[in-house]
Amino acid sequence: MLLKILAVVVLLVIGLVLFIATRPAGFRYTRSAVIAASPQTLFQQIDDLRQFQNWNPWAMIDPNVEITYAGPPTGVGSSYTWKGNREVGEGTMTIIESKPGELVKARMDFRQPFAATHTAEFAFKPENGGTRVSWTLHGDNNFMGKAIGLFIDCDKMCGDQFEKGLTHLKTLMETAPES
Repeated sequence: MLLKILAVVVLLVIGLVLFIATRPAGFRYTRSAVIAASPQTLFQQIDDLRQFQNWNPWAMIDPNVEITYAGPPTGVGSSYTWKGNREVGEGTMTIIESKPGELVKARMDFRQPFAATHTAEFAFKPENGGTRVSWTLHGDNNFMGKAIGLFIDCDKMCGDQFEKGLTHLKTLMETAPES
């Protein structure tokens, strides 16, 4: 009887492992907002990682997060490293592509709570007297990421933070004089 139970458990574990392994690796989470500011003004807020901290939702989760900047103040090669509490984790964001008024793309190297490298993109498109800012995170999940995705809605988790950040950016931009 014990062998039959053990065999069933082993088959269930193998089945779960196979199911997780066949899940899609790629993911893409995007949120956007229309903000009453020019693409260039919004670009300047995002291309300067020091300005990014004024509305970065994860920086607001941990007011004691340690941040270190490296590289040029803006554009390709500009980076910041953060080390925060359990919710914020630890990693480095490095701008890898910068097109004024159009796009800021960054490599996200996460170290804690899990190691991963993904890409964040901020795209700007003029729309209805303002600019549509789209914030996207995309990449590939390893086996553990696929397993976590079975139990946690990562799109909602990241998306909620993107929405908070875009709301903070909108408030900041719409209450500040345009430069």
